[in-house]
Amino acid sequence: MADLAVQTDLTEARIASLTMPEGTWVAPLRADALARLRAMGLPQRRDEYWKYTRPDTLTQVEAPKAAVLKTDEAPVFDGVERLRIVFVDGVFDAEASDDLSLEGVTVERLAMADSDLHWAKNLYGVLETRGQTPVARPLAALNTAYATDGVLIHVTGKPSKPINLTYHHKSDSSDAILHHCIKLDEGAEVTILENGPAAARFNKVMEVEVADRASFHHIRAQGRDHERRAATHIFTRLGTESAFRSFTMTVNGVLTRNECVIELTGDDAIANVAGACVGDGDFLHDDTVFITHDAVNCESRQVFKKVLRNGATGVFQGKILVKAGAQKTDGYQISQSLLLDGDSQFLAKPELEIYADDVACSHGSTSGAIDEDAMFYLRSRGVPEGEATNLLTLAFLAEAVDEIHHEELREDMTARLAAWLTRHST
Repeated sequence: MADLAVQTDLTEARIASLTMPEGTWVAPLRADALARLRAMGLPQRRDEYWKYTRPDTLTQVEAPKAAVLKTDEAPVFDGVERLRIVFVDGVFDAEASDDLSLEGVTVERLAMADSDLHWAKNLYGVLETRGQTPVARPLAALNTAYATDGVLIHVTGKPSKPINLTYHHKSDSSDAILHHCIKLDEGAEVTILENGPAAARFNKVMEVEVADRASFHHIRAQGRDHERRAATHIFTRLGTESAFRSFTMTVNGVLTRNECVIELTGDDAIANVAGACVGDGDFLHDDTVFITHDAVNCESRQVFKKVLRNGATGVFQGKILVKAGAQKTDGYQISQSLLLDGDSQFLAKPELEIYADDVACSHGSTSGAIDEDAMFYLRSRGVPEGEATNLLTLAFLAEAVDEIHHEELREDMTARLAAWLTRHST
């Protein structure tokens, strides 16, 4: 009872610190999310899906301070022709953003969408609500209730260039809550890019509805901000013969929790979610994935690689749930860590729950040090130890990076990982 009282007090204090944005069609959806948040309470370390990751700085009333990092490094995706949508400390920046018109897609701000007949009324908070079962995700409910801005993207065709959501951090104590809704019509295809330090503390939800024979591509770079504390959530539902592919590269940050909840509800759908992470020192990175197969002949892949040193911590919690009737399911899950010293740790919880009898599902999780034979081979041929370590580290991360289908972006992610490793090995 004492723990419940503490949780209730924590939840009510956080709620009291926030102001619910006004709105028309979104108001009852926010109220519903607030009721769900109060019912479940904010996460605590005793919760099953938070036992490896302390949620304290994500739930406390005041946002922790984080220095604004200045760097000469070119922003990620700078060489890609794209539609730029910029947020500064969680607020849309019209001057820094491009004209939001693009063929085959409509883009609107959540804060400006006020029609009671808006298409997003049938999506905002809907997939997030579905994703609360069987595992409660209270930070996502908080987001749905209190998100101050975001974008509503309706894809009707195949836009000629990606849409780049860029986040900037200019206040050392900022708190950003963003909610994006993305709807792909039948046969549509879009690529969403995300990058940049959003705020001292960042809570983001992305809900993605992928219709029959549509394809959604998502590439995210989390870096450049050494003191990031972030909780991100992607909720998606896939139709027949549709595809969802998401890749995240993470460097730096104090605490990052990336959750991905996927439902394959149409036959012959494909879902790939992958991540490459490198951490140093006071660094905790948590990937939590839940994929539900609820249709026939669907495929899912989870590929996560983490490189950790100087006491860094990596967490992976991945589950594949195959419902009764979801025959011909092909589910693959791999999570691996490379520990570059004895102080770092990797905590993994892979799970399979299967109620169909004609499936091919596998999961594996390993943790280890640099291969001594490979290191000896490189050193014996004159490669310095630091350079040899970086080469072997990049080779280890390659399986995750190779999940990116776009060749130019795949090469850019590899180059940035290599640059980070070089900087941190000198």
